[in-house]
Amino acid sequence: MPSGAFDLSGKVAVITGGNGGIGLGMARGLADAGAAIVIVARNEAKSLAAVTDIEQRGVQAISLTVDVTEKAAVAEMVERALRALGRIDILVNNAGINIRKPPQALDVEEWDRVIRTNLTSAFLCSQAVYPVMKAKGGGKIINIGSMLSIFGAGFAPAYAASKGGIVQFTRSCAVAWAADNIQVNAVLPGWIDTDLTRRAREEIEGLHDRVLARTPAARWGATADFAGIAVFLASGASDFVTGAAIAVDGGFSIMG
Repeated sequence: MPSGAFDLSGKVAVITGGNGGIGLGMARGLADAGAAIVIVARNEAKSLAAVTDIEQRGVQAISLTVDVTEKAAVAEMVERALRALGRIDILVNNAGINIRKPPQALDVEEWDRVIRTNLTSAFLCSQAVYPVMKAKGGGKIINIGSMLSIFGAGFAPAYAASKGGIVQFTRSCAVAWAADNIQVNAVLPGWIDTDLTRRAREEIEGLHDRVLARTPAARWGATADFAGIAVFLASGASDFVTGAAIAVDGGFSIMG
């Protein structure tokens, strides 16, 4: 078990979309640092498998099946997490979807679905945990953005808008809640090998080769690459870091 600034022993982390991909990679990192884990997602079977994975790391873990786009469901999620584990110290807003269509082909219902899942859910979950964190003297919120928080993408206008919004929402919360000792930061993943990007590679011809050509690290990211940044932003090591948007992208965003 780690010691010092990176030790999360006795802490509880709630991770939306935590049953796979980047969310599970972060959950594993937080668990290895000692935190108990609440996996929040809609696929119950997948979440139970994630809980088994986390428990094998020697910490307590539970799963909650929640629609994080619904305010009442989010409020119930917080209550259930508190009843089960007694506290919430860390929130990772990772739930997300994408619908790949150019702007002129995107239905308003599709736009709304992406915005609600990717951006509104982060607002609802952050708002719901705020009084819990404030009452106990502080907390950590980690919002998951994207390279499309920075760049445009003709094939994903709603996703790009939602992830750009994540960065500005992060900054707003960081300013609003600094006096409550709540640090709010964003992580901007590059091209990571997940189910979501595997589908993208099937749908977008040449994507794999273009990503490798532009990434100085010359590889796709792995979900394990998010364990360290999760622990840093969730721990006392980042107590003077707030409002940041940190790229975890193998250099993709700074490639000339």
